[in-house]
Amino acid sequence: MGAMANPVILTVDDDPAVSRAVARDVRRRYGDRYRVVRAASGPEALDALREVKLRGEQVALLVADHRMPEMTGIEFLEAAMDIFPAARRVLLTAYADTDAAIEAINVVDLDHYLLKPWHPPEEKLYPVLDQLLDAWSASPDAALTEIRVVGHRWSAPSFKVRDFLARNLVPYRWLLADEPEGARLLDAAGATEAELPLVVTAEGKAMVQPSQAELATLAGLAVVPATDFYDLVVVGGGPAGLGSAVYGASEGLRTVLVERRATGGQAGQSSRIENYLGFPDGVSGAQLTDRARRQATKFGAELLSTREVVGLGDAGSARVLRFDDGSEIAAHTVVLATGVSYRLLDAPGLSDLTGRGVFYGSTATEAPSCVQQEVYIVGGANSAGQAAVHFSRYASRVHLLIRGADLTASMSRYLIDQLDRIDTVTVHPHTTVVGAQGDDHLRRLTLCDGRTGATRTVDTSWLFIFIGAEPRTDWLDGVLVRDRKGFIVTGPDLLADGRRPAGWSLPRDPYHLETSLPGVFAAGDVRAQSVKRVASAVGEGAMAVSLVHRYLEAQ
Repeated sequence: MGAMANPVILTVDDDPAVSRAVARDVRRRYGDRYRVVRAASGPEALDALREVKLRGEQVALLVADHRMPEMTGIEFLEAAMDIFPAARRVLLTAYADTDAAIEAINVVDLDHYLLKPWHPPEEKLYPVLDQLLDAWSASPDAALTEIRVVGHRWSAPSFKVRDFLARNLVPYRWLLADEPEGARLLDAAGATEAELPLVVTAEGKAMVQPSQAELATLAGLAVVPATDFYDLVVVGGGPAGLGSAVYGASEGLRTVLVERRATGGQAGQSSRIENYLGFPDGVSGAQLTDRARRQATKFGAELLSTREVVGLGDAGSARVLRFDDGSEIAAHTVVLATGVSYRLLDAPGLSDLTGRGVFYGSTATEAPSCVQQEVYIVGGANSAGQAAVHFSRYASRVHLLIRGADLTASMSRYLIDQLDRIDTVTVHPHTTVVGAQGDDHLRRLTLCDGRTGATRTVDTSWLFIFIGAEPRTDWLDGVLVRDRKGFIVTGPDLLADGRRPAGWSLPRDPYHLETSLPGVFAAGDVRAQSVKRVASAVGEGAMAVSLVHRYLEAQ
């Protein structure tokens, strides 16, 4: 079904002979362009319409008999209007019911009524239906081919669903529960507002409050590995991880990339990366991620979503990775490219409003909602600068809050110059957020001047935080050597006083990106002393694969 399905003509009549006759005549004339659905009662027909609605298909015409025991034709058409308001409506009546049919023109905005019998159909049925279908074709309901999400505007669970789909490059349509179309879809799924968010696929499968794993399955993302042993497992789907997956798979290694949330990492959330080699006009993080994903899969790499790795160990020549559900996969080699996470901003009120006006690094899904509003961004590095540029296209003003005196210490020169040219972006030096207030969503922020200690309150519904970064490596405690901040130490940095790391089992020194466990490499931001740039992360991901080959050849 979905995008390829013909629009529906639904007929409903409790008399089996009449029902077969009207469906037969309609199908004979319109069966090559429309799908004719037949129901024996009003409730049965409404169930059919709800299923069609969930599938995202179109309904062009409703033909209902007036005298039915459970629900009259007029009652059915009135209920059907709530599901498919644009469908044309025809009532079948006996001569004695014409007064009721005329009255129904005003009650349910009836398009036409037909007297039974309608023979010959060439004279009494088809001319009427031709006219109605032509009118409907001029302005049909839009057929939906993407996932639909119904939720509340200021809902953290709804935001998480939208953010997950957006970051995984899954097309979706966002519908508010209090808007007519959202309410109709909610009713068709038999769900309540308390159960939101509701997710409906193009095939009509509905799920309320899905987990990320369930959402990934609905979106067609792979969550289960095809086998239990690989040449290379890449943990993390940012630029470094995608670089390793592309080069590993292209060079014939059985490669699987495991990502706990969404490919692209922090770079995937960037509205525009303008200093990446080969893109003089810049490229968005989503575009770069999409190209890298397609490239990796073209060469045969598997991409697993919503799988969190919580353990790493060795089993002879194999390296074993354990998932949070207790399952495991093994490989000859591993590349750790788990990147870093934005640190949480510690101020009263922020944690309660996360996902409801307070966001960490997420911009793409929220920017269009900020039209003509004031947006506050915390952070002074490139990611914050890119977000400020992006939001300036929507917001009336963007306020960039930084602890230091200026941006020169942490932001690329091209971004600083770009921000200087945007009149609607204001940089506030020596400014921190010390509090947030709101009920159902963020409404006010308390800001503090770091020089004087003075505070002030500003009204806003939008705060985006890009502060610092910390690696997600607690699960490697006691397994690999890390520095005091948790970054993974590799290569020559492991040779303290010329001695190899404790437990090192090989007669050689660790390779440049190799960790303290032979055959396990680290690339990108998670590696200690790495350059925190997209290009260097991709380069390290590729370099790690060349070292993987050296390791395998020596085994």
